[in-house]
Amino acid sequence: MSLTLIVILIVAGLLFILLEILVIPGTTVVGIAGFALMVFAVWEGYHVYGNQTGHLILAGTLLMTVISGYLAFKSDTWNRLMLKTEISGKVNEIDTEKVHPGDAGKSVSRITPSGKALINGEFFEVHTNGDFIDHEQEIVVTQIFDNKIFVKLKS
Repeated sequence: MSLTLIVILIVAGLLFILLEILVIPGTTVVGIAGFALMVFAVWEGYHVYGNQTGHLILAGTLLMTVISGYLAFKSDTWNRLMLKTEISGKVNEIDTEKVHPGDAGKSVSRITPSGKALINGEFFEVHTNGDFIDHEQEIVVTQIFDNKIFVKLKS
């Protein structure tokens, strides 16, 4: 194996490892393949050119890995690849002072088995225990559990 091929294998392995760290999350085949390429190239250097050249190849590989890792982290690569949006959603928090079990209301949408309802002058997301309730039907709150309002058709 020529020295040029050994250097190409080391550079390809280093690129795979950097790709693994900076772009692909988790330990995947890309990182393992990059590490395997670098180990194989160093091993081939020892095998083909002997101990002295093998030590130089190993030292060069380690030095190149440290320098490229340092430059990749220092060059603000993380900030360029990072997702900068924020999640603005919120959990449906129910004010237990505004709605109680037994309160009556009206379905605003079809509740199949969840939908919207108007209870005590406010709109809430409501759920049934598997029943389907058409819109504009009179409903009653049966229970409030885990920030969910459960309703049934008013008898």
